[in-house]
Amino acid sequence: MTVTPGVALITGAGSGMGRATAERFLAEGWTVLALDIAPVEIATETGQVFSAVADVRDRAAVDAALASLVEQAGGTLDVVANVAGVYPPSTLETYTEDLYRLVFDINVLGVINITAAGAKLLSDGGSIVNFASVDAFANSPGQLLYCASKAAVVMITKSTAIELAPRRIRVNAVAPGWIDTPGNRATGRMDAAAASIPLGRVGQASEIAEWVWILTGGGHAGYMTGETINLSGGDVMR
Repeated sequence: MTVTPGVALITGAGSGMGRATAERFLAEGWTVLALDIAPVEIATETGQVFSAVADVRDRAAVDAALASLVEQAGGTLDVVANVAGVYPPSTLETYTEDLYRLVFDINVLGVINITAAGAKLLSDGGSIVNFASVDAFANSPGQLLYCASKAAVVMITKSTAIELAPRRIRVNAVAPGWIDTPGNRATGRMDAAAASIPLGRVGQASEIAEWVWILTGGGHAGYMTGETINLSGGDVMR
């Protein structure tokens, strides 16, 4: 299926799954609006990149950044990918109010801020993909706040799918399991995680990016909205 290149906003585009998602759209000749907490540089031979720095927790900063990026891209926006997130460990013994605010403000409020700002700019018939996690469905020991925040993303996906349906804007989510990213490598738990996964390996960021493409720019999921796709190599099934 041939898809005319469009414009995709991607948060957390500086590294990991956000960067892989940006590169996937660029490979199809799309324009990528890269938003992150730090400057983003992505070399590309296809498509083009416009980047901005903003904290997804700050609605005013998000509104200003998105308006500027969309204007640079010619005034159109077709896809929003909410990839930015944090996952510091927490338990009943170790959580603090500050840690709660950090996790929920980035992982939950950030998704709402970007979705609200992006929806005003999205073309009718556009698409949004949120990044949840398998931890939204299965407990991950030592991740009290993170699990709760990603469960909230699943419900936000359903709620906004209904709210935006009259404009034919579809909202779906992906729920990755263990993925080979710089942040996950830094935990030192990748080998142990791979051994516990039925497929015998962790996933690659490019594999998650491919599903973002399928749900949005690829045009293959035009009748799907409000759903969360589990991508964990069989580690978590539902």
